[in-house]
Amino acid sequence: MAKNRLKRGVVYLVGAGPGDPGLFTVRGVKLLQRADAIVFDRLVNPSLLDYAPLHAEKIYAGKLPDRHTLTQDEINSLLVKLAVKGKTVVRLKGGDPLLFGRGAEEALFMAKHGIRFEIVPGVTSALAVPAYAGIPPTFRNYTSSLGIFTGHEDPGKESSAIAWDKIATGLGTLIFLMGVENLNSIVNKLISHGRHKSTPCCVIRWGTTFHQQTVSATLQTIADKSARAGITSPAVLIVGEVVKLREQIKWFETRPLFGKKFLITSPVEDARRLTGPLTEAGAECIEMPMIKISGLQNKSTLISSLESLDRFAWVIFTSQNGVRFFQQALVGIKKDIRILAGIKIAAIGPKTAEALEALGVKVDVRPRKFCQEGLIEEFKKYAVRGKSILMIRAAEARDVLPEGLKKMGAFVSVVPAYKTVPVDYGKKEKSLIEDCDMVTFTSSSCVESFQNNFPSHAEVCAASLGPVTSATAKKYGLRVAVEAREYVLESLIEGITKYYTNKAGCKPERRTPA
Repeated sequence: MAKNRLKRGVVYLVGAGPGDPGLFTVRGVKLLQRADAIVFDRLVNPSLLDYAPLHAEKIYAGKLPDRHTLTQDEINSLLVKLAVKGKTVVRLKGGDPLLFGRGAEEALFMAKHGIRFEIVPGVTSALAVPAYAGIPPTFRNYTSSLGIFTGHEDPGKESSAIAWDKIATGLGTLIFLMGVENLNSIVNKLISHGRHKSTPCCVIRWGTTFHQQTVSATLQTIADKSARAGITSPAVLIVGEVVKLREQIKWFETRPLFGKKFLITSPVEDARRLTGPLTEAGAECIEMPMIKISGLQNKSTLISSLESLDRFAWVIFTSQNGVRFFQQALVGIKKDIRILAGIKIAAIGPKTAEALEALGVKVDVRPRKFCQEGLIEEFKKYAVRGKSILMIRAAEARDVLPEGLKKMGAFVSVVPAYKTVPVDYGKKEKSLIEDCDMVTFTSSSCVESFQNNFPSHAEVCAASLGPVTSATAKKYGLRVAVEAREYVLESLIEGITKYYTNKAGCKPERRTPA
């Protein structure tokens, strides 16, 4: 029997937190990374599944108030079945697995069948959602007592598991989870058992997520006001004087980009540099790269240039990608960055310069205006007539810089180190653009690919990384609402934030999930 048990797998009952993936535990991440099977609920943020290995089986066991994908008995049996096969199973449950999550029932079932299990607590929505709404559950000037209850009881049953006569006036703050469908019943029971009808209340839907919606009222008016606002599950009800503090403490919904949704079209290498700051400012970001950066199959021209690098007086790098593929090519011919000794180096912008300096390369020229035109202006300070200049760039790029240098008398060799490849999306992915407030473009290549994927885009509002990209966007009829003052992502982010801070934005409101 002991030998048999050792062959069995293990079930981890893991709390997925209230919705914001940033509130997921480190322990939970580590378990997902080595899971063979994941059984997850409806309110689990889908992005958490990205931690799972490719081989992991993902099984949806979501429950709605009126229908279940799997019954609880079926879920229990499934967990045992997977563990008996020797699998490492993560049972991913919204919030905390033991707070109205039926995690204890699952644990008891595992124990009954001799399955090894572990319980990993999660951040409960009972505390996280009020915090994201700016409501402390306790505050010494108002109350030091708190009660957390399920609002999912059948209002028609004869007796309640909740002692309404005691909690109505016996506790300072009352928090009800999953209670939207029974909101009228909850309110009436509290009032009939002595809670004053003027008690401050707040209902928060999709708390801690980009779709958070908050309605504040009194106990007497909260049900009607929530209904008019279209509040449906999942939502949390908070009753008590602490709700008064919301106007002073609310922080999540006051972030400059809260409620805005952005489609990020940059290649993967750049997308995260945009997504991070925009998300911190309150935005929801969908990464949908329109191009990908790829090395060249035929590197003979690049290799030949590297092998005869001593004939060049200058080497110009026009992007971080150019630096990256240049270095890779050096490794391929068993040379290193010392090959640039004695050669003047120019970088088109600060990020390109940083990439070179990280390799120990001194950058001699960097323009004030981070574009080809800016670099031409900078080179007017140097005697380049008769000099040989190597320009490392993408296979597809404007020829403003090489042509400008040639007019100044330089001999310019333009050598591609990589290429940009358009990405094609199917119909399913194309639906992502429907409720976006703004689409960001960091190059004309992104715009061109976007045009191929979305030929009909009359309502698209665009943010562009400079006038060249803007001109391409306008050529296709896009409305460019934001144009970066400088050719760096930080400038684009600043422009977007100012736009939504100073104006109403492209759309007056956002749809919330059904």
